[in-house]
Amino acid sequence: MAGRLVDKVAIVTGAARGIGAGIARCLAAEGARVGLVDLDGARAEGTAAEIGGSALGFATDAADERAMARAAERVVRELGGLHVMVNNAGGGGRSLEELGAGLPFTRVTQEAWDAQLATNLRTTFAGCKAAIPHLEAAGGGSIVNIASIAALIAAPSIPAYGAAKAGVVSLTRSLALELGPMDVRVNAICPGFLWTRAWEMLADLMKASVPEYRDLEPRAIFLDQVERCTPLGREQTPEDIGRLVAFLASDDARNITGQEIKVDGGITLKLAAN
Repeated sequence: MAGRLVDKVAIVTGAARGIGAGIARCLAAEGARVGLVDLDGARAEGTAAEIGGSALGFATDAADERAMARAAERVVRELGGLHVMVNNAGGGGRSLEELGAGLPFTRVTQEAWDAQLATNLRTTFAGCKAAIPHLEAAGGGSIVNIASIAALIAAPSIPAYGAAKAGVVSLTRSLALELGPMDVRVNAICPGFLWTRAWEMLADLMKASVPEYRDLEPRAIFLDQVERCTPLGREQTPEDIGRLVAFLASDDARNITGQEIKVDGGITLKLAAN
């Protein structure tokens, strides 16, 4: 059976591992030719090789608009166009200080604040700016921005990250209105609890501050939080996000734009009900 994205070309940023790699695999499974870009070029190449077909992996700084413009041009040149842009690059940083985590807010440094906006919002700006001319040249297409449920709820333990992801949601809405007449659809996905490096750091923070977690490994702390907070009782996976990206990129979603879609197992619903 032919996939929904045959003859389509996509770029996924932050695609070397984790959510980005899961998205790239799901797009390729639907027939798309995929450009995987990441700061870790060697890992991006390796993930592309695992996907096979015409997948292309290479190093790019997704927070640099000139680098992203060059990346888009390379994908168009080598893969034959551009129809789907997935702005996934982001993350927490290499330490709790870089994540701007913990209370009170006055502990957050200006450097951490700026780093979070660069990593989690400027990347979306640069990716959209690079992709839009090519999507318009193709006669339309789809942009999918990966935000977070932290964009939609109060996130006092990670305020800089939450603010950056809220900016992604706002930018998604603005671009959906601007680009609609060009048949370019723009949507955001807000994942819930996925096991990532940022969550591993948060689990370490909880291990140090919550007595009942003191003797648990970070992964066990994460799974306990999933069980406590998620009505469906299970964590979200990269493929959960990737399958939704593939749908939003396809003609099956041709009348969906300007939306932020939660993939969180009901976490935000539970918070709203409490």
